[in-house]
Amino acid sequence: MGVTGASLAVDAGNSKTDVALVGPDGAVLGQARGGGFRPAVTGAGAAVAGLAPLVAEAAARAGLAAPPVVEHVQACLANADLPVEERALAAEIGARGWGRSVTVVNDTFALLRAGLPDDGSVAGVAVVCGAGINCAGVAPDGRTARFPAIGRISGDWGGGGFLAEEALWWAARADDGRGEPSELARAVPAHFGLSGMPEVIEALHLGRVARSRCHELAPLLFAVAAGGDPVARAVVARQAEEVVTMAVVALGRLGLLATRVPVVLGGGVLAARHPLLHDRVVELLAERAPGAVPRVVTAPPVLGAGLLALDRARASERASEGAPREARREADREARREAHTRLRAHFA
Repeated sequence: MGVTGASLAVDAGNSKTDVALVGPDGAVLGQARGGGFRPAVTGAGAAVAGLAPLVAEAAARAGLAAPPVVEHVQACLANADLPVEERALAAEIGARGWGRSVTVVNDTFALLRAGLPDDGSVAGVAVVCGAGINCAGVAPDGRTARFPAIGRISGDWGGGGFLAEEALWWAARADDGRGEPSELARAVPAHFGLSGMPEVIEALHLGRVARSRCHELAPLLFAVAAGGDPVARAVVARQAEEVVTMAVVALGRLGLLATRVPVVLGGGVLAARHPLLHDRVVELLAERAPGAVPRVVTAPPVLGAGLLALDRARASERASEGAPREARREADREARREAHTRLRAHFA
């Protein structure tokens, strides 16, 4: 079932996936949300198959009896960290027949686009710090800078999952004397309703407390740091250092260190704007990249995927029409502004 001029925007993260059917005027015709997207665990085919019910749900919410065939599928996907992974996922999505064309990029590019203005500017850098950490940037000429962001094997440090493990590690060492004293040694057991770190370690080891609950310790770490604990504050400071290091390296690769460009910050850890973390990130950026303009984005990343789809649709229209007359050019600019504004308002 064709949907004239529409696009399918997909943002698939580690913990949740959003799909939106977007009209050429920026109206969201239908959308759906599902679980995490983990092709490295399930395989590309199974991961993409998991998107199918969401595409069908978005179509149903748009009043369509079957999944649509749109002009373009813009998929911004977590765990699409290497070009070979992007190609494999694009092939799997293309085989589904949802769109006449498909673009797959890492989901960090969705965050970047959501934080850029809608005037055609493409230059900027985004750092996402959610479950994990990643960074991507684009130069005015379209060149990109990015990192593999596969974890410690690719040199990464940080993200909510990593910070939670750090809180547990430092709490254990503070408790048994191998590390510095820390309020974490009391706060972590209290969080789980246990009497001390030996009981926490035993409960996690034997499965009486699910290891999946460890992610709850990242907010606890920030709370303990805000209370003045030196150990927790040092971990938060290290996270700020890593965020800024990634941004500065990306800016340097693109020749943008002295240029006034947005540095978009997003993901659950950065979007929370914990003062100790946020203020240190802003301070370090000012020192090391004077042109950087920090901007925190809290909108759902599927907004960025939708904006990228609108950008592509407008570019395709202009190419097919040739050089427009001035009146048509102004009408095109106005239509573009309205479409982007409508889409942003939907996800505000």
